[in-house]
Amino acid sequence: MSKKIQMLVYVTALAVCDTIIPIPITALVFIYVIFQKPQWFRDWTEEIYRS
Repeated sequence: MSKKIQMLVYVTALAVCDTIIPIPITALVFIYVIFQKPQWFRDWTEEIYRS
């Protein structure tokens, strides 16, 4: 499975969780990434843009 399809599946799963659970999971993850700047996110985005 390519990284773009894998990312689309993850985003779709987060959207489904967002509609089922009233806590905005996507927004919480976004806030975490913005403030903490985790290394895994940087590696993930570099891998996506390299391919």
